[in-house]
Amino acid sequence: MKILLIEDDDALQHTIKEALARSEIRVECASTYRAALSKINDYDYDCVLLDIMLPDGDGLSVLASLKRHKKAESVIIISAKDSIEDKVRGLELGADDYLAKPFHLAELIARVKSVVRRKQVGGHTSIDLGNLSLHPNERRVVVNDADLKLNRKEYDLLYYLVSNPNRLINKTALAESVWGDHIDQADSLDFIYSQMKNLRKKLKDAQAQAELKAVYGFGYKLIYNEIAEDSKL
Repeated sequence: MKILLIEDDDALQHTIKEALARSEIRVECASTYRAALSKINDYDYDCVLLDIMLPDGDGLSVLASLKRHKKAESVIIISAKDSIEDKVRGLELGADDYLAKPFHLAELIARVKSVVRRKQVGGHTSIDLGNLSLHPNERRVVVNDADLKLNRKEYDLLYYLVSNPNRLINKTALAESVWGDHIDQADSLDFIYSQMKNLRKKLKDAQAQAELKAVYGFGYKLIYNEIAEDSKL
């Protein structure tokens, strides 16, 4: 899960980022309206935490830009402004939730997980592809009723791929989803190869019906081949 936190208060930004990191949620930050627009134009996120009072612009204009460009991010508004008008305007623009400051960090984390789960897995507690089940809240993967042991990076890569089945994903998008937005400045993305090689072997050894395919020169695709109950002679 990768979050964009748009918050101009440095102390609060640091506190929220640390709390989310402890829940193994990757966080990128923007402190201004201009930086926020640059981030959402260049990268994709699972959720945006949006302060509507920014020093150089209106945070709700960031939300409007997200929706205008048909971006898929869930949006939670976090603001000291708690008027009914602000809530209504934010929700009408397409925000998924609204949390007034001050708030408990545990509640914020719960709401982040909730809106992302609703969007990615239809409100269910797991993502299921045949005999493979991924449980985001537990960071657990099960194949044929047995736990599949993955390291953190392998799990994060699989989560991204399982959330986008049968979709060709380029290496840069995969790297950004797991290692962060600044990975696009790396000289090479060859380090992904070893992680994907190990993940593919583990899926194959566990006889998962979800198969990881490499597309030379571009990226990877997780293919779910549903096995028919009756085979034809």
